[in-house]
Parts: sequence; structure tokens; C-alpha cells
Amino acid sequence: MNTEVIGTWAGLVWTALNESGKMNVKALKKATKLKEKELYAGMGWLAREGKLSIAEIEGDVELELIG
Repeated sequence: MNTEVIGTWAGLVWTALNESGKMNVKALKKATKLKEKELYAGMGWLAREGKLSIAEIEGDVELELIG
């Protein structure tokens, strides 16, 4: 795994959130068709860039793009 691949996964996460707005991890995983570790790597990339809001609501993790 290299940064180019992780960047591609981040792009899939960004696209899904951009099209659908807020999503939980389960819905995002289904929308992107990524494996769990791939999904979290992409989420981490976007979070590190300050492009992702992550909140825990009623025991579920909800994600949303910032800006």
C-alpha cells in the first residue's frame, strides 16, 4: 500500500460524501465498496487534510465533508 492508493481511497470517500452529505460508516462502506481498512485509511487522509468532520452520535460514527 502506498500514498497513491490511499489517495484514491480518499477520493472515493470524498465523492460518496459529496454526493450524499452526512453518512455513517456502514453506509459509506457500502457506497464506496471499500474494505474496512481501506475506508479508514481514506477517512484518515481526509481528516488529516481538514476535509472531514467525524462525530459519534448515539453510538454511531457520522461523517461529513467540511467546507
